[in-house]
Amino acid sequence: MAHISVLKKQLQSLNFDKFMFPLVELYHMTPELKSRGDRPLKMTFEDQLNALVYFHLQEHKSARHLVQDLKENVFAKEHIAPDGGISRSSFSEAINHRGLEQLQFLFENLYKKALGVLPKEHAQLGELVSIDGSLVDAVLSMYWADYRKGAKKAKAHCGFDINHGIPNKIFLTDGNGGERPFVTRILSKGQTGVMDRGYQSHKDFDLLQAEGKHFVCRIKSRTTRTIIKQHDITLDSHVFYDTLVLLGTPGQNQTESPVRVVGYEISGVKYYVATDRQDLTAEQVASVYKLRWTIENFFKWWKEYLKVYHLIARSEYGLMVQILAGLITYLLLAIYCREQFNETV
Repeated sequence: MAHISVLKKQLQSLNFDKFMFPLVELYHMTPELKSRGDRPLKMTFEDQLNALVYFHLQEHKSARHLVQDLKENVFAKEHIAPDGGISRSSFSEAINHRGLEQLQFLFENLYKKALGVLPKEHAQLGELVSIDGSLVDAVLSMYWADYRKGAKKAKAHCGFDINHGIPNKIFLTDGNGGERPFVTRILSKGQTGVMDRGYQSHKDFDLLQAEGKHFVCRIKSRTTRTIIKQHDITLDSHVFYDTLVLLGTPGQNQTESPVRVVGYEISGVKYYVATDRQDLTAEQVASVYKLRWTIENFFKWWKEYLKVYHLIARSEYGLMVQILAGLITYLLLAIYCREQFNETV
């Protein structure tokens, strides 16, 4: 596995333009970032993105740390900093007020480009997207990031393409933002959302089926199940339950469309998983749910190595700018590691 620490050491000797190359042709299609006044931009959008990618790669802990590096580091001055340098106040102003539309465009299109580079795993299981939310520690002055008294947090709602090992969708709310409403926004028709118990919603299960979207979602073991059909179980399998049911209490929260529930046991722990996927074996359904942990590994890697949650922005706009830049950095790393080392991040 190619570690980011190795890439950090190589950064000043490798061609930074080569690392950023997947973005080159996308820049020409990116919506133009215009100056608000008559004066030209002191920091172009490319300058802004280069600085943000560099921030994540070098694990800087603050905007002050980054700007100081742009002034003192020979490589950073030549390849990263805008002509004439940039002050911390100007940099912070840029992060908090501009570039979001452009970054969203680049993230969406870089993801599409990555699909052509990265191998597709688990193709026999369909197009799988793990969905989860991750809290971002905020400071008290971030008044918009409601969480609880004496604490501020934001929440990133993320879709993670399991087959290619990369993020593909991101939304941001305050820390109390509900996670379930983002499932249908993250999934496209034909995709399968892989989710933990917090996403159990019988109404949403019906909605997803109506929209032609699929789900594999762990449910509470005590959930009421009205049996429609029982499927045969293989004796030597870890699966002990495979049944078509109406999920929930009749007259209260019961699903309108039948749902398949698969129960299996691993290391003494029993799991019940609801799905509309009738094309998979029960063992495959269990395997799909196990793949949900790829997003947990991604969040852990993202926080530990890209330092996404060392805040350099305080506004909701600026935090989204920072998060999108972190996701773009991850996609660039995924492409670079595959093309240069034939390995994953």
